[in-house]
Amino acid sequence: MGNRGTLLILFFFFFFSTNLVPSALAIWLTLSSSGTKCVSEEIQHNIVVLADYVVIPGDHSQNPTISVKVTSPYGNTLHHKENTTHGNIAFTSQEAGNYLACFWVDSHSQGGGGDVNVNLDWRIGIAAKDWDSVARKEKIEGVELELRKLEGAVEAIHENLLYLKGREAEMRIVSEKTNSRVAWFSIMSLGIFSFAIVVSEAVLPEEETHIDYASRYGRITT
Repeated sequence: MGNRGTLLILFFFFFFSTNLVPSALAIWLTLSSSGTKCVSEEIQHNIVVLADYVVIPGDHSQNPTISVKVTSPYGNTLHHKENTTHGNIAFTSQEAGNYLACFWVDSHSQGGGGDVNVNLDWRIGIAAKDWDSVARKEKIEGVELELRKLEGAVEAIHENLLYLKGREAEMRIVSEKTNSRVAWFSIMSLGIFSFAIVVSEAVLPEEETHIDYASRYGRITT
């Protein structure tokens, strides 16, 4: 029974750590000679983001170069580099939302005509933490270091749950406001439609009487 409990705890920890803890992503991008490819991720406030990108050499007459631009949810430029084959991205998120990293081939490199492959290593949150430096600074290793990593993972899960709870509350408020506006619009539309029916019933009998009276004397007016 104890072994089952331990396995169950490890399973739930693995599930939450892979779904709720910010982790590392390795992305392979294939850039055409014209066009832009972007990678976006929703990141919380005050989260460390580290990334490395490098152009993978291919069958080109000349080494192609790329341009890279990273923007925040409010459109602020966090990283911008041109005519490069590799680079590093490092920033701490100042606002929550979708962060966008875009890559494209430089214009002078488009003469080769072939696609350009880029490898992107994207790390956020606890995955971006330098545990080797932590171990040297605090003089810990082995099991103690692993426990510190687990502690950091638990804290990241807790923060992510609070963030998701806040987003859910915001979405619920927006949904309630939308439903209220739709209800008021429906009531107003029904009132306008009812008013139109009343007006038409009041006007149409007079027009019909005028037409009947005129037809008796041979004068039909419209």
